[in-house]
Amino acid sequence: MTGPDIHALSGAYALDAVDDLERAAFDRHLAECEACAVEVAEYRETATRLAEGSWSVPPPRMREQVLARAAATPQLPPNGHRRGVASPVARWRRLAVAAAAVGVLGLGAAATAYAALEQRLDAERTAMAVAQQRQEVMTAPDAALRAGDLAGGGRVTVVVSELEDNGVVILNGAPPPGPDRVYQLWLVPEGSGTPVSVGLLRAGQTGAIELIQGVRRGATLAVSLEPAGGSPVPSTTPLVGIPLV
Repeated sequence: MTGPDIHALSGAYALDAVDDLERAAFDRHLAECEACAVEVAEYRETATRLAEGSWSVPPPRMREQVLARAAATPQLPPNGHRRGVASPVARWRRLAVAAAAVGVLGLGAAATAYAALEQRLDAERTAMAVAQQRQEVMTAPDAALRAGDLAGGGRVTVVVSELEDNGVVILNGAPPPGPDRVYQLWLVPEGSGTPVSVGLLRAGQTGAIELIQGVRRGATLAVSLEPAGGSPVPSTTPLVGIPLV
């Protein structure tokens, strides 16, 4: 496999779902393609996180205690009069409902752990979706590559696709931004319109791969150095400006 199609193997390669020939070809490709190397690392990190266990197990005697308490509690109909002896099936249903109710009240820690797990899984799903979008941009039939050097050091490479209406920005080797400063990415519309923030690196971060959305013909990608937390518009002279599609 050669050309842009080999980029599509990064997910399968990370999950060891390629044959020997594909693995050998992709091993050679990884030595030359930093973008795919980062993609593989992100896929593997995400797969590892999804495999981690974080469920909180209820105390071993809770089920027995709940069932015993439910069995000792008289069951009354809505009008307050006792019913006759319930059938085993009906009684078991009431016990199951009571056990579930008490379990919910007694498993606050487990519920909290579950909510935290769901939140983390949502974040991982989002990360996987973004990684998939980046891969689609880089393997699109109209993918075009642009590049430029940052003032002061470092290089920015941009892959854009009009078909996908997205782009991928790869920032490499930028100098440390300094205390309380971060790199911020902007899309500047054609005609010197108002720049739109499309990415904000973390404090101290000097390299990244970012998905930018809404790429328009004639726009320019700019990178500036901003206060921590970012700025609504560039507050310093951009370090680079790269015309896109």
